[in-house]
Amino acid sequence: MHITRRALGASAAAAAATTSLPAFGQGFKKTPLMIAHRGASGERPESTLLAFRQAIAEGADFIEPDLEMTKDGHMVVRHENEISQTTDVARRPEFASRKTTKSVQGAQVTGWFTEDFTLAELKTIRCRERLPQLRPGSAAYDGQEQIPTYQEVIDLAKSESARLGRAIGTYPELKHASHFAGLGLPMEGRLADMLKKNGLDSPTAPVFVQCFDVEPLKTFKTLSRAPRIQLVSPNGSPTDSQTTYKEMVTASGMKTIATYANGVGPDWSMVIPTVDGGLGPATDLVKNAHAAGLKVHPWTVRAENFFLPPKLRNGIDPAVHGDVDAVYHALYAAGIDGLFSDFPGLAAKARG
Repeated sequence: MHITRRALGASAAAAAATTSLPAFGQGFKKTPLMIAHRGASGERPESTLLAFRQAIAEGADFIEPDLEMTKDGHMVVRHENEISQTTDVARRPEFASRKTTKSVQGAQVTGWFTEDFTLAELKTIRCRERLPQLRPGSAAYDGQEQIPTYQEVIDLAKSESARLGRAIGTYPELKHASHFAGLGLPMEGRLADMLKKNGLDSPTAPVFVQCFDVEPLKTFKTLSRAPRIQLVSPNGSPTDSQTTYKEMVTASGMKTIATYANGVGPDWSMVIPTVDGGLGPATDLVKNAHAAGLKVHPWTVRAENFFLPPKLRNGIDPAVHGDVDAVYHALYAAGIDGLFSDFPGLAAKARG
């Protein structure tokens, strides 16, 4: 599973779209890859250009935008299509009537949804920190940023790659793909077209396309040559498969994933489990994935006590940073190929 930037003018956007990002062999020399989860989301409001810029400044190899759809068919960057947790939409009287309850892939959700807004309307809303009690420093940036489009994130990656002389990739996630397909807003073709327009339709392009469901990745494989990652969770199963995530990460399950994806993205605890309140030995997940020819990119390492095993916590304040380096080092030692972190600078430092 964050400085105000206005939409690019037509000429600037066209120029950015024709600029190619360096391929893997030209820029991704460090391993494991450091992937900024929704940007530097521990330090800036998530999924904003501000968060992505901060992540790049801290050394991120990839920045991760989660994709949702607008009513008029644009791909915007939010973790959920319900946007009240990360924007000020609930305080906008002009949009009070948009609040509704709907079923999103089997769950009843109440709020304001991207698919009920045009892009122009969403651009009037401002972003805010999701976890202000844990991350007050990030909350200080509330109200500064618009919801970006995926094209804006690609443009940022391209311009920063050129400025810094190193490849910076994007790692988009197809969110709620079946929900949007049911609304007549299928995502896979739109994403494939965007990658082609931006010179990213290649197995070596600095992009990974990820999804927790199976069928969107299989469909995307027929539309684009860009690398694909099957996301997996400790519990449950994809909404479009009877196979559980636990079954998917067995040796035989990994072979199945390899028929339509290039890697697997597990919760980090599926690689390094918590045992007796601390970190246990590595599981067989990395070994099983590598045997099937798959990359392994675990998610998401967070530094606050609230997110760490008890033995790694520093006191009792949930917002204080604990011994997150222990998690980074254990994952690196397990042979992973990259990891997601809310604090890309810490991950890069631990990587050395």
